[in-house]
Amino acid sequence: MSDTPVLQVKGLTKHFPAPGKKTVHAVDNVSFSIEKGKTLGLVGESGCGKSTCARTVIRVYDPTAGQILLDGEDISGLSQKELLPYRKKMQMIFQDPYASLNARMTVHDIVAEPLRAHKVCKTKREESEMVNDMLAKVGLNREHANRYAHEFSGGQRQRVGIARALILKPELVICDEPISALDVSIQAQVVNMLRGFQQELGLTYLFIAHDLSMVRYVSDEVGVMYLGTLVEKCEADEIYRHPLHPYTKGLLSSIPIPNPRLAQAKEKSGLEGDLPSPINPPSGCRFHTRCPYATEKCRTVEPPLVDAGNGHMVACHAVNG
Repeated sequence: MSDTPVLQVKGLTKHFPAPGKKTVHAVDNVSFSIEKGKTLGLVGESGCGKSTCARTVIRVYDPTAGQILLDGEDISGLSQKELLPYRKKMQMIFQDPYASLNARMTVHDIVAEPLRAHKVCKTKREESEMVNDMLAKVGLNREHANRYAHEFSGGQRQRVGIARALILKPELVICDEPISALDVSIQAQVVNMLRGFQQELGLTYLFIAHDLSMVRYVSDEVGVMYLGTLVEKCEADEIYRHPLHPYTKGLLSSIPIPNPRLAQAKEKSGLEGDLPSPINPPSGCRFHTRCPYATEKCRTVEPPLVDAGNGHMVACHAVNG
């Protein structure tokens, strides 16, 4: 068995041009890796670059700089035609199951589209058998195959999206907030389904989410992003037991507690103000404009992401000195 991680991201950067010859710094110098069968959860506020990072990894966007290695092979500079063989190995589950499904295609055609793109099936009968089998695995049946996306609930539509992503049995699945648009009662069902597929097929997940409690449940490691940069990364339980970065502490303290007395006694998050503009990110540590512990060094010198002990990576001058 190879020791090479399924996914390695090294110094990934993605910038977008903006009016007035300005640049949106969506993702800057992000590095991480995911071992086979494991899950890395990426968390952070809206606009911190989580989804852009995920879409750049899967090459929906072309990276501005950095490397993306899938099974040790660099795919960051490949053309769309050269990427075709790798597309079978990596798939994506999108946040909005309605917007990501073609309203003019039946469920059968939606789920079968990856099979046709990669010429997996030799006959229509083989295609139908694979589609019906996949639908059954996500909790739908063959009667659903001839319906259209608008005829389903949000949870059912997301099951269709999951079926489409997994029918090729990919190695890497990017889950871009796959439960945030669903009812709370459905979220647990979908997450448990994804975990079941991971155990059955040995899938590797990059899981993007806002719900920190759900990220802890599904992830082996958690990475915290702020304004396009990775500020902390370690094992999921460790980051909840012993957060080091002030931003991570703020995110965790903002999780609601269903007990009024405990909630009132809980330490304040310390997250004040709004996320700065990615067009003109602050110098030094990007979090210094909202950090209660910021010093002059924080305002001028960008902290590197370094090991603070036992693989707990953090980018903070107050922690690393």
